Amino acid sequence: MINPELHKKPMALDRVAHRNLKIRREMSALDATAHLNAFFITAAEFADACKEYPILFLRAGKDEQGKELCAPVTVFGLLKGENLVYRHGRWNARYVPALLRAYPFAMAPTPDKQFVVCFDETSPVFSQTEGQALFDEKGEATPYLEEVRQFVEKIEVEVDRTRLAGRKMMEMNLLQDKRFDATLPDGTPLSIDGFMAVDEERLKNLNDAEVLELQRTGLLALLHFHMASMSNISRLLEIHVEKRAGEAK
Repeated sequence: MINPELHKKPMALDRVAHRNLKIRREMSALDATAHLNAFFITAAEFADACKEYPILFLRAGKDEQGKELCAPVTVFGLLKGENLVYRHGRWNARYVPALLRAYPFAMAPTPDKQFVVCFDETSPVFSQTEGQALFDEKGEATPYLEEVRQFVEKIEVEVDRTRLAGRKMMEMNLLQDKRFDATLPDGTPLSIDGFMAVDEERLKNLNDAEVLELQRTGLLALLHFHMASMSNISRLLEIHVEKRAGEAK
């Protein structure tokens, strides 16, 4: 999955064109996330992510059948371009979303609906002269690149499952547009909108058949993880206030 906010110049890996490409694994690629205030996660990550971040949903257009889609995201900051988790050159949370762990690699579809491993050409971790080789002398993928391939393939499977889960949530009207308002200690108002969260009234009034369906499909657990994660908004607010206070000194 390619995210334009992160993968600035994705390029399909080619065993000929990139025969000498290497990656300096000692360097952190996460500098590229410093401007991200939210990022996509898969449903399989909710249990871990809910302990660290607010999990919200964004409208994601419609599928080929015209059904509405949504995308779950972990929130890192309260303002556009603000990442309160990645500070001072390190990720200050125990869990890092899978797509960020995979960066600067990702998987993307080709015009004939095949999938290829891509890399972000703009990432400074790549080199022609030093680091871990991606291809051997015969042009075959090294064990390291094979591990990368398996990881991004696994993510892609989970992306598809997450898309289906989001579509079902939209079909059942389980999400509604929300707005978060707060006032900072200095009196500055702060508002966040453009996201969706669970409609707790709708969830409370589901009939037995609907509850059973949610339970069997695992969606009920996802919604509970999402609701539990909402308390992390206050944590982000505290970090935001501390950061503003530090900048004011």
